[in-house]
Amino acid sequence: MRLGGNMGVNGQIDMKGDVATTSKTDNTATPVQTRVVDGVDCGAGRIAIVDVDGLITDDVISGFGSMGENPVALFREKIRRIEDDSTISAVVLRINTPGGGVTASDMIAHDVDRLKLSRGLPVVACLMTTATGGGFYLATSADALVAHPTSVVGGIGVILNTYNMEDTLAQYNILATPIKSGAKIDVGTPQRMMEEDEQALLEGMAKQFHDRFIERVQRTRGERLEPDESLFDGRVMSGQKAFDSGLIDQLGYLDDAIELAGQLAGLPSDAPVVLLRRDNDRALSEFDVTPNRPMNSILPLSVPGLDRSRLPTFLYLWQPEPRIVTASGG
Repeated sequence: MRLGGNMGVNGQIDMKGDVATTSKTDNTATPVQTRVVDGVDCGAGRIAIVDVDGLITDDVISGFGSMGENPVALFREKIRRIEDDSTISAVVLRINTPGGGVTASDMIAHDVDRLKLSRGLPVVACLMTTATGGGFYLATSADALVAHPTSVVGGIGVILNTYNMEDTLAQYNILATPIKSGAKIDVGTPQRMMEEDEQALLEGMAKQFHDRFIERVQRTRGERLEPDESLFDGRVMSGQKAFDSGLIDQLGYLDDAIELAGQLAGLPSDAPVVLLRRDNDRALSEFDVTPNRPMNSILPLSVPGLDRSRLPTFLYLWQPEPRIVTASGG
């Protein structure tokens, strides 16, 4: 039975016989595929670029100009593709992010560590405009770090955004009446002032995550790292300063990172460069990236402290942009 156009039905309808219905949706979540963007493709010895752009969250980012992807899930899918593709001989992590969630950042860094163990591929990180917080955390998984002289690098710290909106709520005669079991179950709520012991509790967690970040940087950078404790106070710096401090290995550009990855893998200078993309993604050069910007509505109004369903979250994040506060669930 085929039906088309507008239909109006009044009264009772009796139907007999078998009716089979099928529905087709426009599901754009096709598996990622390799797409050659540079070099001579001979079906082997490829260099894969894996991009990490925007906020690193273990959550679906949706809205206008977004593919509606979970950055952690998408990254895992790309890594699995590389694990199963014997034609890929080297990887370049193209990182352009201020960071993100502590756990999300650790998850994608773990995926890179696992890839190196399973395939033994050389991995080079190229730090683009911004590679701070969780972005730099991820970069430490690479065998070599390349940054632009003008890149913003570092942000080795932890932040947890909390707000005290008790007085603001009182102005509108809103009184919080939580029903709870467990005195500390609402630590961080914006509905009341935080107690000193509660603040100490959260600071202890932040310090634990910070220590983990510091240990990772010290372990992966080794003797290349300058003995300067100020590197770990959360500050950001230029690519040039990061090079002088031993946080990166080389100043350069994406082309230099690709060349270095090829050299580490023993590939020719014209080795093909591939991106991992879905069918509906554009990929005309090494700089193309799937748009994945967080926006919840046409009017992205978000009041800090009231987005309780997304708070609180510990972040490895450099945070100069106030909109990141609520977009990240911070």
